[in-house]
Amino acid sequence: MSFKRRPTRELELGNVKIGSTHPISIQSMTTAHTREVEKCIQQIIGLETAGCEIVRVAVFNMEDARAIGQILPRIRIPLVADIHFDYKLALAALEEGVDGLRINPGNIGSRDRVEAVVEKAAENNIPIRIGINGGSLEKQLLSKYGKPTAEAMLESALGHIRILEELDYHNIKVSLKSSEPLMTVESNRLFANECDYPIHLGVTEAGPPVTGAIKSAAALSLLLAEGIGDTIRISLTADPVEEIRAAKTLLESLGLRKQSLRVVSCPTCGRCQSSDMIGLANRIEKRLSAISEPLTIAVMGCAVNGPGEAKEADLGVACGKERGLIFKKGEKQDWVDFAEIEETLVKEAFKMAKEKSGN
Repeated sequence: MSFKRRPTRELELGNVKIGSTHPISIQSMTTAHTREVEKCIQQIIGLETAGCEIVRVAVFNMEDARAIGQILPRIRIPLVADIHFDYKLALAALEEGVDGLRINPGNIGSRDRVEAVVEKAAENNIPIRIGINGGSLEKQLLSKYGKPTAEAMLESALGHIRILEELDYHNIKVSLKSSEPLMTVESNRLFANECDYPIHLGVTEAGPPVTGAIKSAAALSLLLAEGIGDTIRISLTADPVEEIRAAKTLLESLGLRKQSLRVVSCPTCGRCQSSDMIGLANRIEKRLSAISEPLTIAVMGCAVNGPGEAKEADLGVACGKERGLIFKKGEKQDWVDFAEIEETLVKEAFKMAKEKSGN
C-alpha cells in the first residue's frame, strides 16, 4: 500500500530537497544553547547518527546567531535558525551561512525590516519556514474566533504568506501546529486545500516520550495517509534522539521510508521466566539504533511465541529461565546463558549489518 503525496512546490534546504517528489525529511531541534558551540555540535552529531536530516537551533541573541558560523563547518545536515521578534538576528544568521530560517514575518517588526530579511534570504536562495502555533496566535484572530481554532491558524498562515508573496518571495515552507492533535489535523487539511507550499508536520508541546509519541502519531498518521506532509518533527520532552527514533518508526510503519533496523519483542506475561526481559529488549534496541540496514531482531521471552517469532527474524533469541536459544535466519544456533544474550545479539547484529552493507 502506498499513499499519493499532495503535489507541492519544491525547495532546497542545504543539501536536502523538500517537496512532494522527494522523501519526507525528519527534523529535530537542539536543546543546547546555540552559543555553547561544542555542546551544540556534539548534540547535532548525535542527531545525525540517529538519522536526523534537518536540525533547528534557537537564536535568542546575537551570540547565538554568530555561533552558527562556527557550527556549520562541523556538521553534515542543514541548519535552520529559529528566530522571533528581532530581525537583526535573522540577518546575522544569514550572514553566517545558515541554511534556512524559521520566522513569523508578522512578529519581526515593520515592513522595511521584513523586506531586509527577505532580500538577504533571496540572495542565497535560503528558504523561510512560516511557523504557526495554536498557542501563539495573533490577538486579533483570537478576538475574531474566540479561541485557537483550525480556521484561525489557517488565516494566520495565509496572512504571513501574503507578506512574503507581496515581496515576490516564494521560497516558503509552512507549519501549522497545535498541542491538540485533531486541531493540528484540521488546520493542515484546510491549508493543504488552499496552498501548494510544502508543509512541515508536528504536534507542538506533545509531551513526554510515550504520550508525546502517541499524540504525534495519531495526528501525523492521518495527515500522511492523506498525502499531506513533506517534513516532520515529533516533539518530545526528552533527548532529541528519541524524536528521531519515533519519526523513523512512524514513517517506516506507514511504508513511507525504507525499513531499517526493527526490534520485535514480546510484551511479556506470566509465561515469561526471565525477570529482565523488558530491560534486555530496551538495551538491545538502544545499542543497535545506529544500524540503518534492514534487519529484524527478535527478543522473545517464552516458548509459546518465542521460537516462531525468533525464527522469522534475521536474528533472535527465545529466552527461558536462565538461558536463551539464538536463532539466525531461521536456523537454531546456540544456547547461551541469559547474562550473555545481550552481548551475543549486539555483536552478531553489527556483523550482519556490515555484511549486508558490503563494508
